Amino acid sequence: GSFKLSYYNEYKSYLSSMLGGDDCKVLVKFVDTKGEVAGSQLELPRNANLAQLQVVVNALLESEEKYQFHINEFEITESLGRTLDLQKDALSTEKAVEIVYEEQAVFKVRAVTRCTSTLHGHGEAIINAAFNHNGTHLATGSGDSTVRFWDLTTETPHHTCKAHRQWVLVISWHPTSLYLASGCKKGDICVWDPKTGQQKGRALTGHKKWISSLAWRPLHCARDPAKCYLASGSKDGAIKIWDVVLGQCTKTLTSHTQGVTCVKWSGEDLIYSSSQDRTIKVWRPSDGVLCRTLQGHGHWVNTMALSTDYICRIGSWDPANPGETDAAKVYQKYKGQSEERLVSGSDDFTLFLWNPSKQTKPLARMTGHQQLINQVCFSPNGRTIASASFDKSVKVWDGRTGKFISTLRGHVKAVYQICWSSDNKLLVSGSSDSTVKVWCMRTFALLQDLPGHADEVFTVDWSPDGSRVVSGGKDKVLKLWRS
Repeated sequence: GSFKLSYYNEYKSYLSSMLGGDDCKVLVKFVDTKGEVAGSQLELPRNANLAQLQVVVNALLESEEKYQFHINEFEITESLGRTLDLQKDALSTEKAVEIVYEEQAVFKVRAVTRCTSTLHGHGEAIINAAFNHNGTHLATGSGDSTVRFWDLTTETPHHTCKAHRQWVLVISWHPTSLYLASGCKKGDICVWDPKTGQQKGRALTGHKKWISSLAWRPLHCARDPAKCYLASGSKDGAIKIWDVVLGQCTKTLTSHTQGVTCVKWSGEDLIYSSSQDRTIKVWRPSDGVLCRTLQGHGHWVNTMALSTDYICRIGSWDPANPGETDAAKVYQKYKGQSEERLVSGSDDFTLFLWNPSKQTKPLARMTGHQQLINQVCFSPNGRTIASASFDKSVKVWDGRTGKFISTLRGHVKAVYQICWSSDNKLLVSGSSDSTVKVWCMRTFALLQDLPGHADEVFTVDWSPDGSRVVSGGKDKVLKLWRS
C-alpha cells in the first residue's frame, strides 16, 4: 500500500541518477507468477539493468530475496531495453509492460562438461536410469532383466537385483527413496529396498502384458504415512493401484480400449493415464471413478508431463531448507497459486496443453514437430516445456500458454530423452546419434556436446541436487557426467 510506495519513493531520486535521468523511459508494472501486481505502474529507463530492477522490486516488496525477471517468455539477462528489443512486435506501446518477477532457484547448476565414470555391469541395453529424490542414489533397469543400484560416492556398482524374467522397461523411485519399483516386459512389478538391494515381498502380478509406466502417490497426498500406493499402466489397457506395504492390488481402472502408455499421479491426488486409444483419462484414486476424458490427439498419446512433476519427485526434500520434513509445505511453497497443468505428446506430431482437473478443452495445441514426440518435460518451476522428437530436434514452449519459443538443433538422429536441471537454466538430451548434449535455456544454444557412448543413448537424468548427469543406452554402459 502507501507505505510500500513511500518506501519506493525514497529510492526514486537514487534510481533516477543511477539509471540515467529521464530520457527513454518505459512504463512498467511488476507482477508475480500468480498475476498479482506489486505497487503501482512505474516509469523506468530502458537501460535499467538486472541489479537495478532487483533494487526496485526489493523496495516494492520490502524484501531481500533475489529475483529473476521475464517479459513474456524472455528472461531479462542484461538490460530492460535489450529484452524489449527482442519482442518489439509482440508488445503494445499503449499499455504498461508487464515484468514478471519470481524468486531465483536456490542453487545454480553448472553445465556438466566431462565424464567422471563409465560403469560396466549390465549385460544388455540400459533402458532406464534415475536418481532418487535428492540425488544421493542411482538406479538402472536393463534388457538383461536386472535392476542395479550404484554407489555415487565411489561411482561403483552397489546391488544387482534379480527377480524379473524379462526386460526391465520402467523404474520409479518413491519420493522418500524408501522403495524403488520396477516393471518388466512380462507384466510383473517388483519393489526393492535400495539400502539392501532385497526385494520387498513378492512380485506384484496381475497385468496381462508389459508394464509401460509406474507412478507413486505424491508424499503430500498420503493421508496415512504407513500406507504406500503405486499406480501402474500396461499395454493390456489397464491401470492398477497397489498397496505396496500389503503387496495387494486395491483397484483396477479400465476404460481405455488400447494400451496405456503413461501414468501420472498428480499433486492434486488425481491419476492421469494416456493411451494408444488417443485419449487421456482423469481418475480419482480414492474410489476409482473416471472423472473425465481428454480428447484431441489424432494418434497414440506417447508421453505426458505435469507442471508439478519436479515438486512431487523431491517429496519433503527442500534444497533451500534441508531440515524440512513436511512434504505439503514443500509442495505449496514451490507450486504457489498456479494451477497444475498437463502437457501431452503424440504420434500425430503435436502436443496439447491442458488444465486437466478443471476442463476437458485443451488450453493450446502445439504444432511444429515433423515426427512423433518421444518425451515432454516441464521445467521444475513449471514455466517452460521441452519436447523431444524423432525429427532430431528439441522444441521449447511457454508452460502457461503453450506458445512456441525456440528449437534446439544439433542432434543428427532421433532425440529419445530430455531432462531439466533443477535451476531451470539447462537441459540435457540423449539421442540415437550416441551423444549427450547440454543446452543453455537462456540463449537456446548448445553449451556442451558430450560424445562417449558407442551407440544410441536411451536414457538421461539430471540429479535433483544438480551435481551429476547420468546417461545409458544400447552400449550397455552407464556414464556419469560432472562439471
